[in-house]
Amino acid sequence: MNRRTFLKTTSAGTAGAYAAHAIPAWARADKSLAAAVTPLNTFPYADVQLLGGPMKRQFEENHARFLNLDDDRMLKVFRQVAGLPAPGEDMGGWYDLTGFSLEANDFHGFIAGHSFGQYVSGLARAYAVTGSEATRAKINRLVKGYGETLDAKAKFFVDYRLPAYTYDKLSCGLIDAHEFAHDPMAMDIHERLTRAIVAYLPEKALSRAEQRSRPHKNTPYTWDETYTLPENLFLAYQRSGKSFYRDMAKQFLEDDTYFGPLSEGNNVLPFEHAYSHVNAFSSAMQAYITLGSEKHLRAAKNGFEMLVKTQSFATGGWGPNEGFGEPGTGLLGDSLRLTHASFETPCGAYGHFKITRYLLRVTKDSQYGDSMERVLYNTILGALPIQADGTSFYYSDYATTGNKVYYKDKWPCCSGTFPQLAADYHISTYLRSGDGVYVNLFTPSSVQWNDGGARCGLKQETKYPFDNRIQIQVSGSQAKEYTLYLRIPAWATPNPVISVNGQRVSDPMEPGTFAAIRRTWKDGDRVELDLPMPLRLEPVDANHQNSVALMQGPLVLFAMADSQPTFDANALLHAKPANNATGDWQVNSIGGDRVTMRPFMNIDKENYSTYVLLKS
Repeated sequence: MNRRTFLKTTSAGTAGAYAAHAIPAWARADKSLAAAVTPLNTFPYADVQLLGGPMKRQFEENHARFLNLDDDRMLKVFRQVAGLPAPGEDMGGWYDLTGFSLEANDFHGFIAGHSFGQYVSGLARAYAVTGSEATRAKINRLVKGYGETLDAKAKFFVDYRLPAYTYDKLSCGLIDAHEFAHDPMAMDIHERLTRAIVAYLPEKALSRAEQRSRPHKNTPYTWDETYTLPENLFLAYQRSGKSFYRDMAKQFLEDDTYFGPLSEGNNVLPFEHAYSHVNAFSSAMQAYITLGSEKHLRAAKNGFEMLVKTQSFATGGWGPNEGFGEPGTGLLGDSLRLTHASFETPCGAYGHFKITRYLLRVTKDSQYGDSMERVLYNTILGALPIQADGTSFYYSDYATTGNKVYYKDKWPCCSGTFPQLAADYHISTYLRSGDGVYVNLFTPSSVQWNDGGARCGLKQETKYPFDNRIQIQVSGSQAKEYTLYLRIPAWATPNPVISVNGQRVSDPMEPGTFAAIRRTWKDGDRVELDLPMPLRLEPVDANHQNSVALMQGPLVLFAMADSQPTFDANALLHAKPANNATGDWQVNSIGGDRVTMRPFMNIDKENYSTYVLLKS
């Protein structure tokens, strides 16, 4: 087994897709290559298929959008700086070379070429799912084309506002092109780029406060995100075995102002940029996997707990105006009347999926699947699709009266994370353990795997979350003993029920755990999971107890109204299902109006209220 083959058995994937669970002989001499073996691992992308529903639709939309995006347009800014012929139209928006003015609030040309690496990454993951030769060929063309623009000093980054930000995305795309599309040039280009980018980076990870305290040309130059670099650098080390990647990753771990305090239980989230600091948790997880650093595992676990308990809306979204606030001050409730930029949706959901998947793999704790699911159904599945001209959905709006709108600038950051996240639905639905399979998300889908020469599989049939029943059909070329783990959400009370071949499993099912069913499974066995989905109310924060979200199972039910309605709490808890295609519920307001409550994914351009008021 050579180092290139190593990426198939030890890499965690740029999205945390694979853990270091089978270290080849050449790597065993270097014990630091992968210091932690995670109890759970994701399946290869190709082993999972989505069989219908909004997750599959989003994946296919994003795959088609970027497969059909003109290569010359994507490569144009790099060719222009390199002095090469640069045919094709400008991409527009954030992606172009010039036009940015913070004073005029004009973000045209904000970060030239910033999302190129993410587009390559999304395509590479889509190729891993579909095996589309057209997709693979496009990836190879883009990698080759980018490599032709890269000189020894990476002059593209001369006087570039956010060099770490864009390098990190290029790193991700090249790693994924190598891993999933087997591009023969990608890691060589990655090394050339990495060795050149060092000249444009500081000596360590700098917080935004530290960047502001140093001499800088103007404010945007203080927005770089060096603290997110280690995740992909550790992954490059796992693929290549080259220690300079590992050493550089260690250099950019933000231990002094972020991971160190978090590991000791100190909440340093307030006033930080929200998405990038959640994204940094994945660097802490890779420090644990690669270095065996318990400190960084504690930092990620503690930080995520602080995120959920002190910064999160009922939807699972967080970071109004892209920032974290001080706990206990009513910041979330206040934001409902102060901003329409409530959650940076594709980027935030991408970061959220990554860290919950990492933590689930390490801890086997179902709370992380619950959290992933909440973000899935209440944020990203309601995002408007990216348009051909780069018009993109950016913020979810939780204001007292909100609606869905496209972002003002084309090709923003969320246009890069959306295709990556949609591909990652495949690696988030099922996970593999040494003794069986974990079913984490409930969606029409299938998974296949080999076990001792036998071909095994599961197929989910469900209308969840609009129906509380999940049916799983077992397939296998021969009978096999293994454990099937089913996530029982913490809200699923009372008395969730599991049946196998029509016989109820006698062991009690505890909400907030994975229920374990071990048996010798045969082809044609059927499992049914019935989850109770009671209505419940969640206040926005402790300072605004009368501002509540109505929830049913994993869903927030949004009030379809032109102004924020007021209800009696008991009336909300006795809302009636409309039994229609959009999953609506009906309830009378204090004024006697009949108000429709609807899940976010089925809202179009109507006005809505995420939180409603309770009668005092």
